[in-house]
Amino acid sequence: MKHLEDYRDIVGDEIVSEIFQKSKGLYGKKILHVNSSYQGGGVAEILNHLVPLMSDLGIEVDWRVIHGHHDFFNITKKFHNALQGEEINFSRLKRSVYTETNKQFTTYSNIDHDAVIIHDPQPLPLVRYFKKRQPWIWRAHIDLSEPNDEVWSYLKQFIIRYDKIIFSANDFIPSDIGTDSEVIYPSIDPLTVKNKDIDQATIDKYLAKYGIKDDKPIISQISRFDKWKDPEGVIEVFERVNDEVDCRLVLLGAMATDDPEGPRVYESVADKAKGRDDIIVINKESDILVNVIQRVSSVVMQKSLKEGFGLTVTEALWKGTPVVASDVGGIPLQVTDGETGFLVDPEDYEEVASRILEILDDPELGAKLGGSAHRNVKEHFLITRHLLNWLDVLKNTI
Repeated sequence: MKHLEDYRDIVGDEIVSEIFQKSKGLYGKKILHVNSSYQGGGVAEILNHLVPLMSDLGIEVDWRVIHGHHDFFNITKKFHNALQGEEINFSRLKRSVYTETNKQFTTYSNIDHDAVIIHDPQPLPLVRYFKKRQPWIWRAHIDLSEPNDEVWSYLKQFIIRYDKIIFSANDFIPSDIGTDSEVIYPSIDPLTVKNKDIDQATIDKYLAKYGIKDDKPIISQISRFDKWKDPEGVIEVFERVNDEVDCRLVLLGAMATDDPEGPRVYESVADKAKGRDDIIVINKESDILVNVIQRVSSVVMQKSLKEGFGLTVTEALWKGTPVVASDVGGIPLQVTDGETGFLVDPEDYEEVASRILEILDDPELGAKLGGSAHRNVKEHFLITRHLLNWLDVLKNTI
C-alpha cells in the first residue's frame, strides 16, 4: 500500500503537507463510495488509488459496487449513451429494472456513514431507497451538456435529492441543474505500474510477448472497446497516415464489467485488422502493457466522439508522448492545441492524419509538445491535487 509521503519526490513537501493539514477535521469520519465496477474504465481506475490514500489520512473509507444482472447493465449503458445525446426507447420496463435493481441493493447493504458519494448514473436512485441521514454527493463523470431530454428529466427526480454534484468540467453542467455543484478534474497516480518509469528490458520483454515490432513508428490508441472511442475510425485515420509514412497501429483496450457493448465493438475491430501485421489489436487488462505502449508510441491518438475526461490522454501526456486527441468533452482541459498536443475534429479524418504526420515528420516538435504536456499534468492532473479537492468538498459538506 502506498502512503502519501511516497509522493514527496514528485509533487514536493509543500503539497503533501497541505494534504495532511486539510485532513485534520476528517479523522475518523466514515465515507462511502458506490459505483458500478471494480475494474475497467476511469471511475474504477480513480477509486482504486483515491480510496487507499483517503484511508491513509485517517478517514474510514468504504467502496461498494452495485450488484446488477445483465439486463440492468444493458439498460444503464443505454442511459449512458442517452445522457451523451443518443436516442433511446425509454420504456417503462427499462425504468422498472433500473429502479428495482437499486432498491434490491438496499436489502444487503447498510449505510451508517458520514457522507455517501455515488458515482455516475448506475447507482443514482440509491438516494431514494436508503433512509437519508447524511450528505449525499453525486459524482457525474460523463459529459451532461447535451443529454437526451426524456432520460435527463427522468433522472433529475433522483438528482434533486442530492446535497451536491461534482462534475469534471464547467461545460458539463446542465443549465437546468438546481443542486449545488462543483468541478473536480479526474487524475492519474504517478506511482502506479501504469505510470511509473520502466526500464528498457521490461519494454523489450512486453513488446516481444505481444508480437509488437518497433522497427517503424508506432501509432496507438489505448481505451476501452467502446463505440464512443471510435476504434474503427482510428483504423481509417491510420490508413491515411500509413499511405505517407510506413508505420504500425496498436489498438489496446479492455472491457469494463458494466459495459455489455464492449465485446461487439472488439469483435468488429478485430475483424477489420484480421490478417494484417501493421495493425495489432489487443484485448488485455495490463497496466504494464499500457505503460509500454504509451512510451514506445511516436504518437498516441484519442479519437473519441464523446469523452467524459479521458485518463488515457493524461497518462500519455505524463510520459511526454505526443498526443493527437479529439476536441471534445474533458480532453481540451488537458490538451492546449499546439502547446501540449494537438486537438482535432474527430470526424475529420484528414485533419487527424495531418496532425499525426506533422509530428512524425518533426521529432523535435513531438519532444517539445511532450515536455510541455508532462509539466502540465504534474501541475493539474495528479492524484495529490485530486485528493486536495475532495478534502475541501468533504470538509464543507459533512
